[in-house]
Amino acid sequence: MASPHSNLQDAARVLEFDFVRATEAAALHALKWLGRGDKIEADAAATDAMRGSLNLIDMRGCCVIGEGIKDKAPGILRGEKLGCWTPGALEVKFAIDPIDGTRLTAKGLPGAISVLAATVPSDSGNDALVELPSFYCSKLAFGPAVHDANAVVDLDLPIEENLKVIANCLNKRMHDLVVSLLDRPRHKELIKRVRGAGARIRLIGDGDVATAIAPSMLNNAVDVYVGIGGSPEAVIAASAIKCLGGQILVKMWPSNDEERTQLVESGWGDKLEQVYDCDDLAPGDQIMFAATGISDSPMLEGIGVQGQHAHTYSILMRSKYRTVRYIHAIHDLSRKTVRLASDEQEHLL
Repeated sequence: MASPHSNLQDAARVLEFDFVRATEAAALHALKWLGRGDKIEADAAATDAMRGSLNLIDMRGCCVIGEGIKDKAPGILRGEKLGCWTPGALEVKFAIDPIDGTRLTAKGLPGAISVLAATVPSDSGNDALVELPSFYCSKLAFGPAVHDANAVVDLDLPIEENLKVIANCLNKRMHDLVVSLLDRPRHKELIKRVRGAGARIRLIGDGDVATAIAPSMLNNAVDVYVGIGGSPEAVIAASAIKCLGGQILVKMWPSNDEERTQLVESGWGDKLEQVYDCDDLAPGDQIMFAATGISDSPMLEGIGVQGQHAHTYSILMRSKYRTVRYIHAIHDLSRKTVRLASDEQEHLL
């Protein structure tokens, strides 16, 4: 007789392909807004399609980390139920970003993806994705070669020391090390120090999920991701990095005194100096990750349209066996439909 654990494994294997269909639908529905200058409409289109796709799945889903709070964009929000919720269906917890890189999408720039992370909680309940209450956090991500070497990389150490350790683990000269970070005024001093250490910099405008994951990819063009970015994005990235065997270190970063006071008053004061890693943010071994490229990113190609066919490029990962699948799908646009949650109907693209 099959054990409950094996039944859970079998159900998860089926569901993970539905998750890719959801990211594909979100990316395809947002495509018409690529380069059209309206990030809110792009996000709304992706959200409508992702929600519609997820609600078709026979599961008891719940969004524990949602998109849209930080920038008041439309989104699938924390606490929202997803799926059919039939009795006995598998329970799934989600962290979701229908578009990571809404401004990139609006401007037609590289780096935008549709992405979700999911976990199947165990009976202990100690393996749900962890929501950090701060809008932003400080991050440092690196790949399996560094993580497996048990090298001393510490978010609290000077960036110069961390880069030296990472370069040694990768057997790279410092001037060959590629460090990526968001192009933001808050990173002015950090950029100066990275360049002063002799490393090369790859600046990105938005969309730091794909770039944080990039150092852990086999075909990586980035060795290190560092800097301050969104907290929900850190958890989504941690889910993928765990599936790949890399590591991300994260610490909450209150953006002003008011937010710091709010965090202290809400009981997070003693956690502000805590450094979280992949196992803290995405615990357990039932993590699933799916993403589809909208525009080209360090992780995935963007959608390409040739005549009546759209080509999507997706990635699907599971932490249990560190399985990574690349999925190239071809969609006939004369027949392809997406299910929208707004009217619960199928719509031609």
